[in-house]
Amino acid sequence: MRPTYARGTGIVWERVEGSEVRRGDVVVFTPPASYGIGAPLVKRVVGVGGDRVRCCTAVGSRERVTVNGKPVEEPYVYGGDADGVHKAYDVTVPRGRLFLLGDYRANSQDSRFHLDEQSGTVSAGAVLGRVTDDRTVPALGVAAALLGGVLALVGVGLGIGFLVVRRRKAAPVMSWPAPPMGG
Repeated sequence: MRPTYARGTGIVWERVEGSEVRRGDVVVFTPPASYGIGAPLVKRVVGVGGDRVRCCTAVGSRERVTVNGKPVEEPYVYGGDADGVHKAYDVTVPRGRLFLLGDYRANSQDSRFHLDEQSGTVSAGAVLGRVTDDRTVPALGVAAALLGGVLALVGVGLGIGFLVVRRRKAAPVMSWPAPPMGG
């Protein structure tokens, strides 16, 4: 997914249903067996159910992917190369499925190479989540964990202090002489 995500870069993603993703979203998904990869992949959603995705159409001096006849603006594509492998396709995405492409088109195992299986599309049910650039959720989780740890240590310290004080023998109470009555 270069240049959007460099190899080894940690990503944050939120669990969502495949029906919740939209064109342009980057998703984590379980690839079909035909991909030959047994681990989740990260790709960009280019087409959703009902979309017609074509490559490549000349727009000015550049070739572009079109969705429903409109050129897609893809500033995230590595080197600006919308195709990468000179493999033309014209796909109508079936309902409940997604057409997925990598951002580094010259080096991406994606829908283009599986056109003979469901038009290269992936089931929306294979989506595990949507990648997000929102880092506040993990930061809040770390802050909450640290605060919880501090509170737990304070609680343990107070508990130990209570036990120590409770087990200490009480000092004998000395009685004070009472003044004589009537005097």
